[in-house]
Amino acid sequence: MPRSQRRIHMFLGIDLGTGSSKAVLTNSDGAILDTATITHQVSLPRPGWAEFDAENTWWAEVIGLCGELFARNDPTRVAGVSISGMGPCLVVTDAAYTPLRPAILYGIDTRAEQQIEDLNREFGEDAIYSTGGKVLSSQAVGPKLRWLADQEPEVFAAARHWFSCSSFLTAKLTGEYILDHHTASQCDPLYDVHRQDWIPERADAIAGHIPMPALAWSTDIVGTVTDSASALTGIPAGTPVCAGTVDAWAEGFSAGVRIPGDLMLMYGSTMFFVQVLADFHAHRQLWTTAGVEQGTLTLAGGMSTSGSLITWLAHLFGDAPMETLMAEALDAGPGADGLLVLPYFAGERSPILDPDARGTIIGLTLRHGRGHLVRAALEGICFGLRQSLELFESSGQPIQRILAVGGGTQGTLWTQLVSDILGRTQIIPEQTIGASYGDALMAAIATGAVPPETDWTCMARVVEPDPASAQQYDFLYEKYCQLYPATAGHMHALAKIQRGGA
Repeated sequence: MPRSQRRIHMFLGIDLGTGSSKAVLTNSDGAILDTATITHQVSLPRPGWAEFDAENTWWAEVIGLCGELFARNDPTRVAGVSISGMGPCLVVTDAAYTPLRPAILYGIDTRAEQQIEDLNREFGEDAIYSTGGKVLSSQAVGPKLRWLADQEPEVFAAARHWFSCSSFLTAKLTGEYILDHHTASQCDPLYDVHRQDWIPERADAIAGHIPMPALAWSTDIVGTVTDSASALTGIPAGTPVCAGTVDAWAEGFSAGVRIPGDLMLMYGSTMFFVQVLADFHAHRQLWTTAGVEQGTLTLAGGMSTSGSLITWLAHLFGDAPMETLMAEALDAGPGADGLLVLPYFAGERSPILDPDARGTIIGLTLRHGRGHLVRAALEGICFGLRQSLELFESSGQPIQRILAVGGGTQGTLWTQLVSDILGRTQIIPEQTIGASYGDALMAAIATGAVPPETDWTCMARVVEPDPASAQQYDFLYEKYCQLYPATAGHMHALAKIQRGGA
């Protein structure tokens, strides 16, 4: 049969990110056939809380994205589906998968500080680090489950399942109660990263009557689209669905970050970095996790704000066009005329793991304008990234390649600042749509349409560091590293006031 008459299969990848939801249709060669995007905002009902309505935002947006795509494309051509999402999150539901409260988000939600202390005492900090490859932090799901039991016992008692973002949506599509290994490995202290399985005694102590979801690898087919989900989304009933994963790991997969030593930088609302490991390595300020592919391990870290900080500044400046702000930031020059910013506007994850850290701007004068502030914020994000990558190097796994992905790579200033401040080359793929593209590749692999080793990545450009600014940035980096220890006590006192304390 001539190629023009063949039925070309499509693969649907959907990603629910912090700032937007995206969907992509590809063919088995990785060509993008169509895309759709819906923007949304995180709910911040109290200081330290970050939530989403899983049913009326996440699931509704999946339905909306599918409706948009299938208004332009034949849904019967969809041969496989995969979903990724922000994570790890905590969604608790009844037996019918109806959420009982808003979803509690990943590390930017810092409500469970007391439960982190409680679980460290209960199981031992060293034992948790040994089995999970990381210390308990606001990123972990276990303390948030305990918080729910402590603070909302009626909700906890009514819960029959618990999910992360991607696994909740997979359940809505398939009716299956599963969780991918990578996401599970961020649900400390419930998962043993060495055995790559749940720890039953900790599950009993933390989740209680709520059973653990079945574990699967990201490219495993875990079910098919149900009749009821098909009626809502338009995806044909019976279409295979694979397990999916957390958005940052799907984005790394999309960029071909699959070889030991490869490191992905994800430029988004938050900044995330994931390195593939040849064997087990750990650092107390980073996270060792299961990878996307069976039996693999990764080392990771993430900042609590990055693109979201720049968006916040844009709102403060009257929703000024981002292009204008970036042009003014470029004109401000290296060092922003003596400004430094600690980008801890939602606490901080890597490298300081301090939910009570607070944003700091130092060096302001009446001469500074909004371009200086945007420039200093971008540089502060880059300095924080430099701190974390120094920890990666000291963990024993050298960084061989840096691949940059995400919406922030579409401009030039931010990526150039990262290379200048790190003193490292970055490779930027041609396709920067992100996690949803990695999801589509997972679906293609899961259904056998392409071999497991398939990589759709094509490189678009390389960003080289500019040595002219190296000395100035080295000086500012030294001051940046000194600023947090010098001000942490004041930050914590102010954070207590923000939570309603004396």
